[in-house]
Amino acid sequence: MIPVLLTVSEHLCYPLIEPDRLADPPGNRLIKEYRTVAKLKAPLMSLGASGKLANTLVFMPWKGLNCVREYVIPANPQTDRQVTQRGYFTTMVEAIHTAMARATDPLDSDDQIAYSALAQAKGRIITWWNQTVKLGLDALRKSDGYTIYSNGRTAVLDKDDFRPIAYLTDNGVLHVVSGKFFLGTSKTNLIRSLAAAVTEADNVHLGAADGFDGLTAGVKYYWQFRPDTDDPCEGSDSGIYYGVAE
Repeated sequence: MIPVLLTVSEHLCYPLIEPDRLADPPGNRLIKEYRTVAKLKAPLMSLGASGKLANTLVFMPWKGLNCVREYVIPANPQTDRQVTQRGYFTTMVEAIHTAMARATDPLDSDDQIAYSALAQAKGRIITWWNQTVKLGLDALRKSDGYTIYSNGRTAVLDKDDFRPIAYLTDNGVLHVVSGKFFLGTSKTNLIRSLAAAVTEADNVHLGAADGFDGLTAGVKYYWQFRPDTDDPCEGSDSGIYYGVAE
């Protein structure tokens, strides 16, 4: 076997295994071999690692965290449930792209921030995209309709007529019929609610003089739309938006 020459730094990542003695004959020669291991970001007391360790563990960064999982070779049995689940994923990815490509009122950065805020309020370390997909998957598994919200904003910021609005992208069959806007001073404390006016397959809003009142000027208020219980799109909630009352 041809010896492998390593630099000093490489020795930190590729430990030398104890020599193995070959069977006689020929000549009881000693050989040395090297095994690839996880690469360290710092020597010895490492701050993190990435890569595969002896076909047993896999170290990797994920969402800003240093993680480790069991090394597995993925299987693809193509069960009915698997195929159905993949179909749901495909549906939601296409729906998000459709919402982002709307000619009017498309899903934009404010909506992405709102979906991220919803994930944070639920204690999830996931992106706005994954949060949006999850809401849709949950709806599809229950045979409910999904809804993706876009161009969500506070159309009127008056402290005595605070009125949110959000536009809807759905599957074209099941639409939001009824729901409420929820309001509060924090993302996790949306304690006030008002029934929303629903323009089917277009938007949810609060009408003139029907907005939240009694608010304090200069205070940031968070709001969210949620379809009612037993609505065809129950569970397809919007992200959490905010506006500063005037």
